[in-house]
Amino acid sequence: MDDANNSVVSEFVLLGLCNSGDLQIFLFLLFSILYLIIILGNILIILSAISDPNLHSPMYFLLANLSFVDLWLSSVTTPKMIVDFFRESKTISFGGCMCQIFFGHFVGGGEMVLLVVMAYDRYVAICKPLHYTNIMSQQRCIGLVLISWTIGFVHSMSQLAMVMDLPFCGPREMDSFFCDLPLVIELACMDTYVLGLMVNADSGILALICFFLLLISYTHILLTVYHHSADGAAKALSTCTAHIMVVVIFFGPCIFIYLWPLNITSVDKFLAVFYTVFTPLLNPAIYTLRNKEMKVALRKLGSQYVNLKWNS
Repeated sequence: MDDANNSVVSEFVLLGLCNSGDLQIFLFLLFSILYLIIILGNILIILSAISDPNLHSPMYFLLANLSFVDLWLSSVTTPKMIVDFFRESKTISFGGCMCQIFFGHFVGGGEMVLLVVMAYDRYVAICKPLHYTNIMSQQRCIGLVLISWTIGFVHSMSQLAMVMDLPFCGPREMDSFFCDLPLVIELACMDTYVLGLMVNADSGILALICFFLLLISYTHILLTVYHHSADGAAKALSTCTAHIMVVVIFFGPCIFIYLWPLNITSVDKFLAVFYTVFTPLLNPAIYTLRNKEMKVALRKLGSQYVNLKWNS
């Protein structure tokens, strides 16, 4: 961005979630507790997957990576949102705004692809069990995770490139609690209709491709499960149900934010909060509450911590 643009608008003003003082105190306490649960819950899942030999399998390796991604997803916007509840002037620098856009799309795009990788893992495990070990080798798993991060990075850079050099000279207020890309584009001093379509198409194409791949994978899985024995089908269906719930929770807000924008401020804010706070919270809860091996590993980890503290 040139010096003229930087000299005109060096920061943006975020209007936040609400104006009521009492409600802001309540939301501060609520989101502080939720953010702490997100951090602790996802860290526990990562530590359990690393420390328990019974969880050294591709499925739990990918689950640990999902928890790592969710740590980043919640940390891109939530800490500033929490701090801003006690600020009258909720400002964010131009550089900080661009960082939120970059990391938000980087992590969000990477998680979309990672969910596809997790669906592929379940597809191989259920539909091709005899070849599972060979197909989902450690090298293959690491490679697939790296691909998810790479696609997220490329997607984020493409989004950032379209907004970085826009001329900002006029209004600088956004009715949001973070730098939401469509709202930032609306503040540019130029006709941004075509650019807005390009930005939504960029995110929409990635989301649609991932969503359709997920539908194909889980359709194959469910058809295979239908022809399996009752015991095997029940266990496989339980695992897939957890995955499908995560997919719906993650892609639901994306569809309404980018593919089918409602342009209703209150709804947009709710979807943004759901995407950045509740999705990273619900993902570990769904997987741990529905997974016996993970619950056992968490109990072991808790017992080891208690014994360590007791002995010290």
